[in-house]
Amino acid sequence: MKREKNGFWISFCAVFFYPISWLVGRSRFEGLENIPRTGGALVVANHISHLDPVFTGLEVHRAGRVPRFLAKHSLFGTPVLGWAMKGSGQIPVYRESIDAQQSLRDGTKALEDGKVVLIYPEGTITRDPDGWPMHSRTGVARLALSADVPVLPVVHWGTREVYDGYNKKFRPLPRKPITVRCGPPVDLSAYRGRQIDAHLLREVTDLLMSRVRELLAEVRDEQAPAEFFRRGAKS
Repeated sequence: MKREKNGFWISFCAVFFYPISWLVGRSRFEGLENIPRTGGALVVANHISHLDPVFTGLEVHRAGRVPRFLAKHSLFGTPVLGWAMKGSGQIPVYRESIDAQQSLRDGTKALEDGKVVLIYPEGTITRDPDGWPMHSRTGVARLALSADVPVLPVVHWGTREVYDGYNKKFRPLPRKPITVRCGPPVDLSAYRGRQIDAHLLREVTDLLMSRVRELLAEVRDEQAPAEFFRRGAKS
C-alpha cells in the first residue's frame, strides 16, 4: 500500500502510539478499505474516552493516510504535544470566540487540499452512561457540506474500559478488546447545493451521528437507543 508522506512529527507520534495501542488493549482495526487512498475525506467519530484520538489516528494511519484532527486550541500550547500537533498540521478549534469560523475555514481548506480530517461532533466525551453518542454540535454538518469529499463514520468500543475519564479509572491490565471500525461513506448528495440554514445543519448532523450510532450498535451487537443523550438529562 502506498502511504501518504508522514513527515517528522507524524512519524514521531507513530513511534509512541503504535506501542501504546498494543500495551493497553487487543486492538482490531476494521473497515480500512472504506478510507480513500488519495483525496480529501472527513472522519466523523464517536467519543467515549480520552484514548480515542490514539485509536482513530491509528485507524487512518493504517490505511496509509495522515490523520489531521480538529482539536481544542488549548492543546497547542502544551509542551511536546503542542509541538507535535503544530508540526503535523493538526487544526485548532476556537469555540465561542471571534476565531471560531477560522477552524471551519482551516478544516475546509484541508479537505480541499486532499487531507483526511477527523472530528468528534459531540465536542467532548459522551455523558451517556451506556456510552452511546450524545446530541452533537452542528459544526460537523458545516464542514461536511463545505467540501465535496467522502464523509466516513468511525466508532470506537473498548477504550472506555481502559480509561474512563469521568470516573478517573485507568485499567490497562488485563489487556482489553478494543474495536475501531470505519463504515462506508454517508450519502449527502440530497443536501449538497441547498441553502445552508439551522434546520439543514441540524438534519445533516443528526443523519451523520445516526450513522455513527448504527455502526456502534453493530460493533456492540446491541440495540441502539432511539434518541441521542442530552447533557444535563437525568439518567
